[in-house]
Amino acid sequence: MKTLNFRVILFAFALIFGVVFSIPSLTQSEQGKKITLGLDLQGGLHMLLGIKSEVAIASRIKSMAGTVKYIFDDEEIIFDELRMVDGDNHNKKITFELLDSDDVAKATALIKKELEGTVLSQNGLKFTLEMTAQEIARTKKNAISQAVDTIRTRLDSFGLAEPTVAKQGEDKILVEVPGIKTQADEQRIRELIARAAHLQLMAVDEDRNARVGSMSAAEAKSYGDVILKDVNTPEKYLLRAIPVLDGSMLTDAKVGFDTNNQPVINFTLNGQGAKIFGDFTGKYVGKRMAVVLDNDVYSAPVINERIGGGRVQISGHFKLSEAHDLAIALRSGALLAPVYVMEKRSVGPSLGADNIKASMEALILGFVFVVLFMILYYGMAGVVANVALVGNLFLILAVMSLFGATLTLPGMAGIVLTVGMAVDANVIINERIRELLHEGKSIAKSIEEGYNKAFTAILDANVTTLIAAVVLWAYGTGPLKGFALTMGIGILASMLTAIVGTHGIYQWILPKIDKKKLGFWFGIKTEGNK
Repeated sequence: MKTLNFRVILFAFALIFGVVFSIPSLTQSEQGKKITLGLDLQGGLHMLLGIKSEVAIASRIKSMAGTVKYIFDDEEIIFDELRMVDGDNHNKKITFELLDSDDVAKATALIKKELEGTVLSQNGLKFTLEMTAQEIARTKKNAISQAVDTIRTRLDSFGLAEPTVAKQGEDKILVEVPGIKTQADEQRIRELIARAAHLQLMAVDEDRNARVGSMSAAEAKSYGDVILKDVNTPEKYLLRAIPVLDGSMLTDAKVGFDTNNQPVINFTLNGQGAKIFGDFTGKYVGKRMAVVLDNDVYSAPVINERIGGGRVQISGHFKLSEAHDLAIALRSGALLAPVYVMEKRSVGPSLGADNIKASMEALILGFVFVVLFMILYYGMAGVVANVALVGNLFLILAVMSLFGATLTLPGMAGIVLTVGMAVDANVIINERIRELLHEGKSIAKSIEEGYNKAFTAILDANVTTLIAAVVLWAYGTGPLKGFALTMGIGILASMLTAIVGTHGIYQWILPKIDKKKLGFWFGIKTEGNK
């Protein structure tokens, strides 16, 4: 027998690689990397979310009001009555009054420079600031896109394997989370997804806070204030409605522990936020500033001195899991608009087991039929092709395991399809070899020319199919990605196993191939052998 050649050695390494790295997935071992089963195979949570885009408009207006206050304070422009009021179509607008006519030109220029997409109207020294229709539409669109990115980041940070988060239609979001099997896990995921995580630092209205208990929301609004409750006690606070700063200036949030070893959230502000925070705390020593999260006051400490560095802490008698989830929500960013569940469906693991069983039966049945056909029609050449087919399957499983890919029902369909596509290359090669043998050429020449002639056709077919798989993966979502992934890996693996591997095996066993037994080796009989 001829010495081993580089092709058969490469194929042997590929086969060993495939078997070794497929074992954790095949045995579902706790050790090593393995394939993650998708929602349709292992069960999980399916949700369709709606989004309240009108809240994003109100939040944008509030943020703009905070910007106006900051730039006026920074430029020492004297103003009064900075308020948010209801405008047309329930959209908010900002009103304020300048106290010095000399500041009008400067204030107008600053607003136009800092706040794009707005319309500023003037009546004497009273001004009204509104968003343009284009800016409102853009804000609504951004709210959807930002919600998709934020929810995906939260679920990824939570440690969930391959969650699906995608925009559906104009104003809906599809969320699929595999592996959620208990009510407690489901509730925790729903809270993590839906949590707005809107952080604000707000000044306490010390002049009127003493009578907050008897004050109505309408009266508070007339003062430019808002009444919010403490998250842990019945106490209420009268806060300035326009925040000192908000979570958009947050750069990081981590779980820590206070002096009593209770979980707290430590967060860091960016450069602008740190400057605003430092300036405010320096100016209002002896006053209180409330840390507000999703309209609940978590703490309202007295400012004892200027606080620089942009580091702030949230304490609220958290459980460790709550603090962890809150830190994730803060790091991923606040939702510009709250989301709500329009449709929820729990897919039970029993359905997944049935799907796996049916898919495995289809895979095994298809594999067996292909193997039998190749052996009966091509003889030992069919056996060589079947060895390559086994190697192809193990390579698909190994590569998917290494990347921690998610296997869905369409993905299993992709594997079944790959079985047929992988053996198709060897069908083309074997037919070319048989044609050359019929012409009376030697076995060695028939094998070499057979591979050379078949290679172009095989390469063209595989490249075009691979392009389709890449496009499906790039632009598809969920099931389409799973199908495209397994098909793409299968095509690449078949190029190695069906072309390089089988060619090497033929070169290795060439001395053993008897020209008088071509029926046994290639499933044919020549005239000279009858």
